[in-house]
Amino acid sequence: MGEDTVYLDNSTSTRMDERVLEAMKPYFLENYAVATSEFAYSDGIKAKEALDEARKSLASSLGCEAEEFIFTSGGTESSNLAVKGAARANSDEGNHIVTTEVEDFPVLNSMEALEKDGFDVTYLEVDDEGFVDPTDLENSIKDDTILVSIQHANQEIGTLQNIEALSEVCEEEDVIFHTDATHTFGRVPFNLGDLPVNLATVSAHTIHGPKGIGGLYVEEGTQIEKQMDGGFQEKGLRAGVENIPGAVGFAKAADLITEEENEEIKDMRDELIDRLMSEVSDTTLNGPREDRIPQNANVTFHRVEGESITLHLDMRGFAVSTGSACFSRSLEASHVITGIGGDHERAHGSVRFTFGRFNESEDVDLIVEAISEVVNELRDISPLEGD
Repeated sequence: MGEDTVYLDNSTSTRMDERVLEAMKPYFLENYAVATSEFAYSDGIKAKEALDEARKSLASSLGCEAEEFIFTSGGTESSNLAVKGAARANSDEGNHIVTTEVEDFPVLNSMEALEKDGFDVTYLEVDDEGFVDPTDLENSIKDDTILVSIQHANQEIGTLQNIEALSEVCEEEDVIFHTDATHTFGRVPFNLGDLPVNLATVSAHTIHGPKGIGGLYVEEGTQIEKQMDGGFQEKGLRAGVENIPGAVGFAKAADLITEEENEEIKDMRDELIDRLMSEVSDTTLNGPREDRIPQNANVTFHRVEGESITLHLDMRGFAVSTGSACFSRSLEASHVITGIGGDHERAHGSVRFTFGRFNESEDVDLIVEAISEVVNELRDISPLEGD
């Protein structure tokens, strides 16, 4: 990433904080032993102590017990373990699962894999801002429903679900509830000790931590089945040598987040939305104005392709993402934009801007100026102009 790049794709991944790297270094270069029991050599014991402290710190951030937190390789593995693991472990109770049409791919593709194994999956629709109606969820639950997986916040348009109401429906129906909290952990206050959530996915790379490390909250008593065979690590649920540098970095990244930082991020997000809506013609905000994660703004610029905007912005030193089909290997437009009722033109013209710790208020001025110029230039030459 160039020094002059204005990076506004922090929901895809974030720049690691230098303080996180410093916390990790000793476990790469000095104490690089694997975590071992109290009856083994001293370096292994120290490594295990570091792993235990990281687990305890992250559990505290989530409001759960340390024994309920499982380290994984990231959000994808966590959601796979949660969805597939819970479905298979509880298949003697039923084979019906509920999710939504706008989930992130680790959940959606896990559901597709389970359907091939004979599970029955209901995909709930969302409204035009991306919200799930708790009544729809309640009506979808049947006698053989064993699992519901609904994201805490949407990865593209930032919609923040009423996770309390949704999880309470599942608690009343005695159904396991999983939520993907990848984009809310650290950014939106929530306490798993106060919510009837059974499984929750989190990841480090979206909060200025390292890639390759994530976690899964597994409420005590929730039955899930391991997805990898191997050793005894992580309570037998996640085999393999523990990523101790990653765990330490994850815990440090979570510890560094402050309420003040989140407010600053939200202020930049709000200013960007307000200015884009007022200064760039023919735009649509995707997702709600309120009840959205603080870092996310997703806007459709009509009559222009999102990939063209992204490429032109890249040439000007800006990094953003788009829901256009041309940026997807499947060549399909954003399932989230179409899921909220948008047509392909709206999906193709969508651009996501997401803020992080290293953004500054002047970045808003710079991106608004650049977007205004790029969109106007592209509309002048667009075959869609005037349609």
